[in-house]
Amino acid sequence: MNVRVELQDRSYDVVLGAGARRQLESVLIERVPQAQACAIVTSASLRAQSWFDLDSGISQHVIEVPEGEAAKTLDAVGHVCEQLADLRLSRDDVVVGVGGGAITDLAGFAAAVYLRGLALVQVPTSLVGQVDAAIGGKTGVNLQAGKNLVGAFYQPQAVLCDFDVLDTLPERERLSGLGEVAKCWLLERRGAAGLVDTPLADLITLSVRLKAGVVSDDEKEGGRRALLNYGHTLAHALESLALARDVDELRHGEAVAIGLAFAARLAVELGRVDAREVQRHDDVLEALGLSGRLPQRFDVAELIAAMGHDKKAHHDLTFVLASAEGFDVVPHVDPSLVADVLTSFRGEQ
Repeated sequence: MNVRVELQDRSYDVVLGAGARRQLESVLIERVPQAQACAIVTSASLRAQSWFDLDSGISQHVIEVPEGEAAKTLDAVGHVCEQLADLRLSRDDVVVGVGGGAITDLAGFAAAVYLRGLALVQVPTSLVGQVDAAIGGKTGVNLQAGKNLVGAFYQPQAVLCDFDVLDTLPERERLSGLGEVAKCWLLERRGAAGLVDTPLADLITLSVRLKAGVVSDDEKEGGRRALLNYGHTLAHALESLALARDVDELRHGEAVAIGLAFAARLAVELGRVDAREVQRHDDVLEALGLSGRLPQRFDVAELIAAMGHDKKAHHDLTFVLASAEGFDVVPHVDPSLVADVLTSFRGEQ
């Protein structure tokens, strides 16, 4: 199945299904016919997987980068670009990102800046990557000050979401991906009914269709695309604080799940929705096996400060919040109210 991201002359397909990775050669023939070489950006552990049998049909090289969030650094960008230079890739050639959201972010950013832009194909191998990170052209890396503060909008030529590679995904990574699925499910105003019995392939397809439609309408987050940040203001603050302590302390989707539960509670306090919205969020998260609780180890004052530094903030605290009619970007939220809701939320068991 193909889902189209409509961006006029830069439109491309997200290919969904078992064995999608095997379409790499045909995609390059169609989309990058001038390419004579490709550089596959991936990690050592992914390169060792049985499914790592990609065939581009052209001269093919592999650039290994660190695992997970450790790949999302300026040092890693420099490493990839130096390797691209050593391989003498030209502007006619192509970068292929093979990995989770961190690696596809890194590969995409390196492709955007090396020689001021090489063709890019994404092959996301995690659930987070397939439903969110690899689609839509957002690329970037982290700074000590916060998540994704250095990056570019840079669209791929295609995204190949191979369901087969998810069979080797660790359980924690699968659950992390479900955090982004929960966001899409909630944005569609769906409740928990039937969620447990919905096949993973259908959840991925629903999420991709939602994101592709939003990106087609608003590529660079000038309006509707900002709604895809639902739950992410708190999530990115949590991730920033956790990364400073331990790169493995908190996965992106785990943080998003907490951010979603918090956003519903904040919306209630602001009088935008009633308590049924909190119950809907909690039920959806529970159905997906996600914890929407804020651990005691996170300090409320530190979270408020980190949220103020998020790239989605505009010199204030800004959240995507539910209302009776849908969802809105809500700026200028009172920090003292946010602190009160966080304190109450953190006390929930």
